[in-house]
Amino acid sequence: MSPVAVIVVTWNSAKVLPGFLAALPEGMAGLDWRLVVADNDSADDTVEVLHELAPDATVVQTGRNAGYAAGVNAALKAVDHGVALICNPDIRMRQGCAKRLVDSLGDGVGIAVPLLYEEGRDTPHHSLRRESSVLRALGEAVIGNRRAGRFPRLSELVTDPGAYRRPTRADWATGALMAVAADCRAACGPWDESFFLYSEETEYCLRARDLGYATQLEPSAEAVHLGGDSQVSPRLWSLLTVNRVRLYRRRHGAVATACFRAAVLLRETSRAVLGRQASRAAVAALLRPGALS
Repeated sequence: MSPVAVIVVTWNSAKVLPGFLAALPEGMAGLDWRLVVADNDSADDTVEVLHELAPDATVVQTGRNAGYAAGVNAALKAVDHGVALICNPDIRMRQGCAKRLVDSLGDGVGIAVPLLYEEGRDTPHHSLRRESSVLRALGEAVIGNRRAGRFPRLSELVTDPGAYRRPTRADWATGALMAVAADCRAACGPWDESFFLYSEETEYCLRARDLGYATQLEPSAEAVHLGGDSQVSPRLWSLLTVNRVRLYRRRHGAVATACFRAAVLLRETSRAVLGRQASRAAVAALLRPGALS
């Protein structure tokens, strides 16, 4: 059996890498593994930190800020066709996390994800998602995604506490850390590089599901995620919002896409009126000519 390939994409990640690397041995306990890092032309000391703290790692330098999916693809080209553990550098795996994920693969499960905690919080992050629909986008616009999450037809967000206490299958999940089975990798092929950042994991999970491979939460596997910039950065929130609509358009017709875009626009406009700067930027991005091209 090939070693599990730990795939990490970095871009100016020098500050978060030491913590990731320090947690890696415990997180990977019980597995044979190798670390492969694709660096998207970092301008800080990311590569130097890797050479110093992880001298045995394979470092693939893309030579440009190619985006997350492109980085994943570059790293995957450097490994055997086995299980891949794809993770952000701001993940901190807890003891035995990776083995529990790998052991949960099979029997129709092509992608396994852990229980994620935000830094400093004791309750798990709502990381499971349902596929986008016009009704769900409208529900989130009118009553908010967390309140709407109680009603599966009205929100993408899975908020049922019970779903995070048992192995639960979902249409897709937050892509901060996921184990991908070898046969799922082979069936799905490369990640879609047209999504520079955000929605690439959504597209991959939905593609896997279409091919018969489920995404499943394994609650006994735990990790802490330090991320969250998209919630505060207008630029990143705009990219996330536009890519949601772009992905929806890939899978639906023009009329449905127009309705979905309108529902998303309603949500962001209502929040922009309340003074949310990130939503103001998202509205401008959605209304920009050629935004979805």
